[in-house]
Amino acid sequence: MKQRVVVTGMGCVTPIGLDKTSTWINAMDGVSGIQTISNDRTDELPVKLVAEIKDFQPLLYMDVKEARRTDRFVQLAIAAADEAVQDSGLVIGHNADPLRTGVWLGSGVGGIMTFEKGMRDVLQHGYGRVSPFALTMFLPNMASSRIAIRTGARGITGCTVSACASGSQSIGEAFRAIQRGDAEVMITGGAEAPICSIGLASFSAMRALSLQTEPSQGSRPFDKRRDGFVMGEGAGVLILESWEHAKARGARIYAELSGYGSCGEGYHIAAPRPDGSDWARAITLAMEDASLTSDEIQYINAHGTSTHLNDLIETNAIKTAFGQYAYDVSISSTKSMTGHLLGASGAVEAILSILSLRDNIIPPTINYKEQDDDLDLNYTPVVSRQRQVDTVMSNTFAFGGHNAVLIFSKIG
Repeated sequence: MKQRVVVTGMGCVTPIGLDKTSTWINAMDGVSGIQTISNDRTDELPVKLVAEIKDFQPLLYMDVKEARRTDRFVQLAIAAADEAVQDSGLVIGHNADPLRTGVWLGSGVGGIMTFEKGMRDVLQHGYGRVSPFALTMFLPNMASSRIAIRTGARGITGCTVSACASGSQSIGEAFRAIQRGDAEVMITGGAEAPICSIGLASFSAMRALSLQTEPSQGSRPFDKRRDGFVMGEGAGVLILESWEHAKARGARIYAELSGYGSCGEGYHIAAPRPDGSDWARAITLAMEDASLTSDEIQYINAHGTSTHLNDLIETNAIKTAFGQYAYDVSISSTKSMTGHLLGASGAVEAILSILSLRDNIIPPTINYKEQDDDLDLNYTPVVSRQRQVDTVMSNTFAFGGHNAVLIFSKIG
């Protein structure tokens, strides 16, 4: 018999907030975290907008030595994990068995900033200048490893690397681990810090990034004028527990993780299948896993990247999966505010979805001004909306054809 899985803690660091409370308040208020890039090495790049985290101070979470030996994506992950663990009331070794507590945290590109610096050092000064800590700074699994060491978690530990689906698939794998009885508690989510020359140049060369220079014009999901996404950075961490474990220790429960659907496309390294059938399949698999029908879901936190193709295909996939109820469900893309956090996006968007569930508020798709005739669903433009929300869906679709959909429900 499958174990029920609930969310008992959350933490995040995003371009619109240094914790989950400030991030949620700013999301409800439609605050944008997108700004003109401050990196002085990007004059040659065609992109000028990013979604950076301002005023993040790693020394609030670690000493100077650890800060020097960790990439920024790990530092963000640790900050989010610290908040999530504290929020949950878990004390591993006291009210959680270390051997039954695991960590599963994804990242799409890992320590790309450290890797870029290491290559510069090699090219300019030779191999002798590479730090002995470089490898353990840029490996994508280091966020998961550091959090396990920090918390004393000794259960199943892993890292999903599946581009923009890394966070969502990590949550899904943690969910499955508890369902099948391999763990009682999982610390899970995603982290990313890709804002560097090679990160921006790579996505720019693929023509995936917005070329706008005005922050309010940069990330415009579902808008007719959309021209690409704005790269962001951040981390989101959730504490998942079996229902029995959470109830036994008297934990506060935010929501039940009731469904997870994931599938591949086997089609193209970057483009989704044109008919959207695999995206629709991931959505349907999640609903079937949760034993829900489309009329029981009130809100979709969309993948909504602000690229022409993705927004069109996601719209069509929702129509395919939801049928006549596609026009009843509220949809929004919080990437309009946070930018695209790559491997962290699914985790942060899961947290925003759960808070929408808690407060019965649909966060907005800001910068949405002009309707595209081919996109005719309810995208919650500009301002947040009040609505009774009992079940939410969070969509993530990634380069390589990695599709992941999570469903969260209120505890009845």
